[in-house]
Amino acid sequence: MPRLRRFAPPRERAYGTLAGLALGDAMGMPTQTMSRAEITKRYGDVKGPVASVDDQPLAPRQPAGRITDDTEQAVLVARLLIESGGSIAPQALADALVIWQDSMIERGSKDLLGPSTTAALTALRSGVPWTESGRGGTTNGAAMRIAPVGIVRRPGAELWERVRETTWLTHGTNLGLAGAYAVAAAVSGGIEGADPYEAVIEGIAAAHFGAERGVWVAGADIAARFDALAPLARRMTDDAFATFAYQVVGTSVQSQESLVTAFLLVDRYADEPFKALTTAASLGGDTDTIGAIAGAVLGACWGPSAFPEADIQLVESVNQLDLRGLSSDLFDLRS
Repeated sequence: MPRLRRFAPPRERAYGTLAGLALGDAMGMPTQTMSRAEITKRYGDVKGPVASVDDQPLAPRQPAGRITDDTEQAVLVARLLIESGGSIAPQALADALVIWQDSMIERGSKDLLGPSTTAALTALRSGVPWTESGRGGTTNGAAMRIAPVGIVRRPGAELWERVRETTWLTHGTNLGLAGAYAVAAAVSGGIEGADPYEAVIEGIAAAHFGAERGVWVAGADIAARFDALAPLARRMTDDAFATFAYQVVGTSVQSQESLVTAFLLVDRYADEPFKALTTAASLGGDTDTIGAIAGAVLGACWGPSAFPEADIQLVESVNQLDLRGLSSDLFDLRS
C-alpha cells in the first residue's frame, strides 16, 4: 500500500484528482461491460492495471494502463477550461466532443460517446439548441468528465455555474445534473481540505442541489439512494459489500446506480483508497467510470500518495499524459 499523506498541499491534491481518475479508469478498462463472474474467470482478483483479454467487448487486446473515454473526455474538458480561462462555452464543448469521437473512430476504437451525449449531439446537428439538447441525458457521462471543473472552482456559486454550463448540453436532467454536481463538489471540497467522509457529505448535498435544477425525468434520486443504502453498506464485510453493490445498488451507466456505487466506495474505503479502485474494477458493469469517479474524489482528498506511484507512472506513460502539468494549469485558475 502507498504511504498516505493526509495534509498534501492543494496543488498536489489537484494532481491526485487526475491521477486517481485516470488510474481508476485504466484499472476498469479490461473489465468494463463484463459480468462479475466473467471478470473473476478471466482476470481473477484485479490488484492493479492489467491488459485486456482478446474478446473484451469494448477494449480488446489493450495494454495494462490504457485509459478509456472517461479520462480522455476529462482531459478534453481540462484543456478547454485552460484555453478559455476557467469556463467552457457549450458549443465549444459540443465541437470538441465531435472531433474527439471522430478521432476515436479513426483509431478503430469501440469506446465512443455514451448514449446521452450521442443523443444530445445528434439533436444539436438537427438544429435543436444546446439549452434543449440534453433533456434526455440521465447517464453518467457528464459526471465522469466533470472533475477538472472541481479543480478550477472552489465550492460556491461559481462552481455551480461552471458545472451547469459543462453539463446541460448533454445531461440536462435532474439525474444527469445531480451526478455532475456531486462529483464536482466532492472534488472541489477535497482540494479545499475535506477528508473523504466530508467530501462525500459535500457531494451528496450537491446531488440534492443538482436534482432540483434539471429537467425532471423519472428515476430514483441519487442522494436519497445513497442516504438509504450507506448505513447498510457500512455494516457489511468486503465480499458482502461487493455483492450488494453489484446486485442491489447497481453498476450500470445510469447515474442513480454508478454514482451511488462510486460514492459508497469512497465512503467505505476512505482510508484505503487503492482498495476502492481494485474493488471497483472487479464489480462488473461500468467498472471504468465507477473507478474513475471514486479515484478522482479520493485523489482530491489524499493527493497522489493515495495510489501506487508505479501504477500512476504506467498510466501516464502508456497514454502519453502529463497529468501533473495539466492539473497544475487547472489549479492556477483556481488560485
